[in-house]
Amino acid sequence: MKIMKMLVLVLSCVLCVSADIPHEDGRIGGCSDSDGEMMYALDGEEKWYADFANKRGVEPQPDFIDHMSYQEGTYEQAVANQQICKQNLKIARDGIKEPLKFDAPSTPMIYTRDKLELGEENHLICHVTGFYPAPVKIYWTKNEENVTEGTSINVPFPNKDGAFSQMSRLEFIPQLGDIYSCSVKHVALKQPLTRIWDVEKTQPSIGPAVFCGLGLTVGLLGVAAGTFFLIKGNECS
Repeated sequence: MKIMKMLVLVLSCVLCVSADIPHEDGRIGGCSDSDGEMMYALDGEEKWYADFANKRGVEPQPDFIDHMSYQEGTYEQAVANQQICKQNLKIARDGIKEPLKFDAPSTPMIYTRDKLELGEENHLICHVTGFYPAPVKIYWTKNEENVTEGTSINVPFPNKDGAFSQMSRLEFIPQLGDIYSCSVKHVALKQPLTRIWDVEKTQPSIGPAVFCGLGLTVGLLGVAAGTFFLIKGNECS
């Protein structure tokens, strides 16, 4: 929710009649955190305004008209009105402002776009979700060195619960020994969330399959040998 920066307290127009000629008299007062305004006008032309920067009242009236001066104390009254305006501004903010809720993102997930093949071009994807507001900042490293080339990030995508998800991609060629990391920064986090991705640890291990295959082969050879000797023994008897 956008925080209100300006509150106009008074906007008044008074219709006056003089010699059967109507005139419109106006007064505008307003304030903000860093500025304020108090101005009197006649028929859309400024007659007097408060110059709060130089602490004085200004009467920007052209020379060809009968000059109209405001009574002493008009500027001081404008300063007092500014104090009242800022108090009312604070009350209005407290009454209508909803506190901004911050939701930290989940721990990022890293996975490859395609099946992992050493030496083959691929993409690492860093996915993070559950954060509010958007966006997050995502950083990549390779072997503890920052990487920016070949990286991209999508726009935040809204979830059904009102939070957001976002993904970053890194083009890479997997090689044994390489270690990558994805770090996520967000306003709700005191420190970045980091996930490590190791090419070697991600490679499927071939040891169990080899031993399993070897054991099965030895077992089959044992069965074959036993069957052979059983047949030969029957023939001898």
